[in-house]
Amino acid sequence: MCLGIPGRVVEIVDGFADQLALVDVEGAQRRVNIGMLEKPPEAGDMVLIHMGFALEVIDEEQARTALSGLQLMGSGRALRIRRRFEVSGLVQGVGFRPFVYVTASELGLSGTVANTSSGVVVEVEGEPEPVDAFGRRLVDDAPPMAELQGVGETDLAPLGGTGFTIEQSADGQGRTLASPDIAVCEDCLTELGDPANRRHRHAFISCTNCGPRFTIIRSLPYDRASTTMADFAMCAACRAEYDDPTDRRFHAQPIACPDCGPTLELVGPDIRETGEAALEHARALVAAGAVVAVKGLGGYHLACDARDEKAVAELRRRKRRGDKPFAVMARDLDTAARLVVMTEDEQRLLAGSRKPIVLLPRLDGLPAALAVAPSVAPANPDLGVMLPYTPLHVLLLEEPGPDVLVMTSGNLSGEPIVSDDDEALVRLETLADAWLRHDRPIEIPCDDSVARFVAGAELPARRSRGHAPLPVALPFEIAPTLAVGADLKNTCALGEGRYAWVSQHIGDMDDLATFEALTRTEAHLEQLTGVRPRALVCDEHPGYRSGRWAVARAAGRPLTRVQHHHAHIASVMGEHGLDRDARCIGVAFDGTGYGTDGAVWGGEVLVCDYKAFLRTAHLAYVPLAGGDATVLRPYRMALSHLRAAGLAWKDDLPAVRACPERERAVLAHQLASGLGCVPTSSMGRLFDAVASLAGVRHVVDYEAQAAIELEGLARSAPACPAGSGYRFRLHSRDGAPVLADPAPAIRGVVTDLHMGTPVADIAARFHDAVAELVVELAGLARAEYGLEVVALGGGVFANAWLLEAVQQRLTTQGFTVLRPRLLPPNDGGIALGQLLVAAST
Repeated sequence: MCLGIPGRVVEIVDGFADQLALVDVEGAQRRVNIGMLEKPPEAGDMVLIHMGFALEVIDEEQARTALSGLQLMGSGRALRIRRRFEVSGLVQGVGFRPFVYVTASELGLSGTVANTSSGVVVEVEGEPEPVDAFGRRLVDDAPPMAELQGVGETDLAPLGGTGFTIEQSADGQGRTLASPDIAVCEDCLTELGDPANRRHRHAFISCTNCGPRFTIIRSLPYDRASTTMADFAMCAACRAEYDDPTDRRFHAQPIACPDCGPTLELVGPDIRETGEAALEHARALVAAGAVVAVKGLGGYHLACDARDEKAVAELRRRKRRGDKPFAVMARDLDTAARLVVMTEDEQRLLAGSRKPIVLLPRLDGLPAALAVAPSVAPANPDLGVMLPYTPLHVLLLEEPGPDVLVMTSGNLSGEPIVSDDDEALVRLETLADAWLRHDRPIEIPCDDSVARFVAGAELPARRSRGHAPLPVALPFEIAPTLAVGADLKNTCALGEGRYAWVSQHIGDMDDLATFEALTRTEAHLEQLTGVRPRALVCDEHPGYRSGRWAVARAAGRPLTRVQHHHAHIASVMGEHGLDRDARCIGVAFDGTGYGTDGAVWGGEVLVCDYKAFLRTAHLAYVPLAGGDATVLRPYRMALSHLRAAGLAWKDDLPAVRACPERERAVLAHQLASGLGCVPTSSMGRLFDAVASLAGVRHVVDYEAQAAIELEGLARSAPACPAGSGYRFRLHSRDGAPVLADPAPAIRGVVTDLHMGTPVADIAARFHDAVAELVVELAGLARAEYGLEVVALGGGVFANAWLLEAVQQRLTTQGFTVLRPRLLPPNDGGIALGQLLVAAST
């Protein structure tokens, strides 16, 4: 007989797969792990307990002997200690409590674990060595999706006891991190395809390592009752898994199966089917060329066969999308590799747990039969590819059937993604032929994330699914504040203490639906974070709708307005952890930002800290005539730059030919008189102008289309040695910013056009000129201010050719280069900078 504590079994505890028993030890009842016994004991049996485990069933005589032995040992009994661990970070919804349970059980420790509004609290009791080991394993062996922000330890008085339990979650003040949605894991995919598994072909299979999180959470702590799964009562089999510490679904909140989980349904004109029949009919519709609205984790997608030109073109027409690219979902990594060029880093990004849309170069020379339809991404050098990230996606893409689907947000272009079932039937009525949906509600919409891999690191283009609502660590403490972002690619952010929570992508603030989406998103973010903002911050632009939204909701709270490009640079500084007093050289290149002089800025070099900035250089102003009309028709910007460079509007130039004669006369009058014009230093508009001058794109259907196509041509050109491109002329003026005049570059483009230089070479030479300009202006700022750090921000730095060239050349010149990695360089990342600037002024 082993050394241990004798106790009498009171009952086997329900719901723990016969692994736990309630045992009476000298009048105190404790839960004990009985999993090591050959068979479960009966009520009334005596068991010998050691370190929380029942080691053997004993009789009454053996129990008396064991108790006498313990009494004789007296003061020689091993010392017991009790320790409390308070864990903060991403520790809910990632299998952390089950991990704690199993770890404590393996070490023979008694105690408890519970979710709280601040994170997870663990109390363990036992001998000092295993308690110390538990503390080490808590950090070193945490589940792969967990992100620990801090672990506090407190020694407590021992309470006794022999069992370890998962307690009900405790409400209260505090804060924890909600988990993002996680792509379906390999274990679940194996079960999904196993005919012998009870979840075979179950479209909602999940476990503690994958599945919906953020989009189903109503409040924290993260328990089933606080999610949209609350109305799905677990069946006995699911409950047994949920309660079994040895099971992969131990305390997995979205757990379900075909008997108790959500139901798949296909609806449409004269269609109403459920389950497998709904899935098969939806697959047949897509294969036949139809557009099906598919409900995913964070909203509806519009899906069609990506190789069917007729279907893709029809979806493009219905969605009024112009030439804006569609994203595609490939069946698997091998399928994607037959469409695009991928490095190992890009493969890891594509197939990781977030599974974003990754922008990848297309494979050259694919025959039409092997390529996606031309209308998927017209004239675009890249293809946005993602892999299936839900079990439903996997089932939709299985053989036989299309191996690549267009999967675009379920909305009209510019509107927020649709997530409500009834709303989907109305808003997508003219877009979809049928709706494949389910009855698990989506608490908050969340669009797909978009990224590319540039110069050794991920560069987000849209930070949403898989990221939200994870916080960004701040370099200094801030008061509770709400930043409302900008009007394009809107995100908002809540900040308090040393963290900022940047929302998922919301959209462009140009209609009521986006206003409502911002309101809903901000409220949900407050609910999850516990931040109650005492101040608001918005862009300095007096006409921004996001600013009007902030004014309407300030309710007496102070509202700070922050200059657009200062916020861009502050965002990059913040994500790289520059402290409150740090200064750097900021290069902010984008399309539009309201300047302090009322002009449209966008080609700026700033010397700044978080509190203030000095504009040390910028592109020379040229007139922007007609506002949005010029943004949508780059030939107007080309003609403005021709005039500023002293070049005639001759019909042998593509941009001049693209401008109708009548419009040309009106534009000439505007530029000469200044009527309806505003000066601009925008680098984004300069890219538009060069794209039109070179004949690449004269009219755009979406933001940055001309620049994207120009970049694609530059990438296809032979290598352009640094400094071999066009040049900008710099004008230094006492006490005023350096002016970077693009006129020499414009004249160089025109000369090359007249000489018949390939357009790809023109594109590469212009990119080289911009990269050299950044290096030259940074060098001037370093010479005057002694700064060695350069932060790059603004949407122009989504250009992979330019970002890589600038980063490499600045590094060669001895600069430390900060570029966006956590947040997009475009306006989707500007809310973080707004928070930091407002906190410093």
